[in-house]
Amino acid sequence: MSKVLFVYAKGGPPLGYALSRVAARSAVHLLALSALPPSVAASADRLCASVLIPSEPERHDLVSLIVSRAQEVGADAVVTFSEYAVVAVAEACEKLGLAGAGNSCALARDKRMMRRTWRDQGISQPRFRPVATEQDLHDAAATLRFPLLLKAAWSAGSTAHRTIRCAGEVRAAWERAREVMAESAQLGYAELHVAGAGADFIVEEIVPGTAAEWFDQEGWGDYVSVEGVVVDGDFRPVCLSGRMPTVEPFTERAGITPAALPHDAQRRIVALARDAVDALGLRNCGTHTEIKLGADGRMWVIETAARFGGAMTVPQIEEVFGLDLIGMLTDHLLGRPVSWPAEARTPQEAHGAAGSLVVLAVDGAGDAWPDRRIWDFPTVHEDVPLSAGSRLSVVAENSLPDGTLVPVYDPAAGANTMAALCLLSATDPETVIRDFRTLVDALPKVLPHGTTEAQS
Repeated sequence: MSKVLFVYAKGGPPLGYALSRVAARSAVHLLALSALPPSVAASADRLCASVLIPSEPERHDLVSLIVSRAQEVGADAVVTFSEYAVVAVAEACEKLGLAGAGNSCALARDKRMMRRTWRDQGISQPRFRPVATEQDLHDAAATLRFPLLLKAAWSAGSTAHRTIRCAGEVRAAWERAREVMAESAQLGYAELHVAGAGADFIVEEIVPGTAAEWFDQEGWGDYVSVEGVVVDGDFRPVCLSGRMPTVEPFTERAGITPAALPHDAQRRIVALARDAVDALGLRNCGTHTEIKLGADGRMWVIETAARFGGAMTVPQIEEVFGLDLIGMLTDHLLGRPVSWPAEARTPQEAHGAAGSLVVLAVDGAGDAWPDRRIWDFPTVHEDVPLSAGSRLSVVAENSLPDGTLVPVYDPAAGANTMAALCLLSATDPETVIRDFRTLVDALPKVLPHGTTEAQS
């Protein structure tokens, strides 16, 4: 039987979901670089041939650790679905002679190198500057047009994003962004392979987005993501996911599959995503490419990742299009034939729709809740009216336990201050948007009142 080394770290699709899909294809040996979620620990022992949690000294040279563990278990493939481990796994696969993202994987991880590559290729993107010091940020602010967005070069999940509206905000933005990166590292949300990555940043112009010229329904955000895969260097788009508007500064609130876009718009977006992915020279990996939508058909590539979209993006694709992307990629890495979609699936080919909502303590306008509340999914399930045929569930692995005080939303910390992740299945994407808006409006009303002394 084939053997796969699964390198787990925080981020990506839920571990329980991903692990079950890989285990259906081969024997799995789990290398856990982050603590296993309690809801998954028992099933991991059942699904895996072995589970190794390395000591801190063993993690010092992550590539060597992955290589040696793969050799010990006789791995025929090495996989990871975490943004924080993709570079290390790609380098390990190169050393092992196994199929992987390739030696240019860092271009899809370090936003500075990614953006330079696209600039050299003439690919549409916001104007940007790399910054490593506060003075760099002052200098960049003097040449770029406000408002600006400061973001960590190796972050994920909108962590350490700071909006800068004038030169007087530069110092505070720089200090807070660096603080958040340090805090995120303590929580395990940080690059695992590149030393000092938390000190690298870029600042970019905030381009004017619009959803109204692209979507027929209100409630959609002004950017989409193209989900796909690279197979032996060939980009294969799978589908498009849409968003609700982000929460200040750019924290994602919800992702919806599929994005309800006309065929011509989808075709143009996919073409830009293809240019962006091709420019990075990836070999064998999932991809997740975010594209900002503007007026008069303008588009800008925001970023690409050499892994599948995080949160519930991949489970949503399986639900509505019947494509088990994790299982398919595992088969491909093991050298088995896989029937990838010939072109990106359209909303007309979807069976219903699905969306995931990040529960943040802000209302539909992005304003903080007036008082503290306790997270309690049974109350939400019982008291929030949804559309006929809609089904709401909670992703336990990515949610606080019921009875926990909902964190105060911190714009700089982004998704680090989420309380829960909910999954909604509905008849169509328009219904997902409508139900999510209902849910966002209802949460600060139906959740039990809490105090800072509540259980946490």
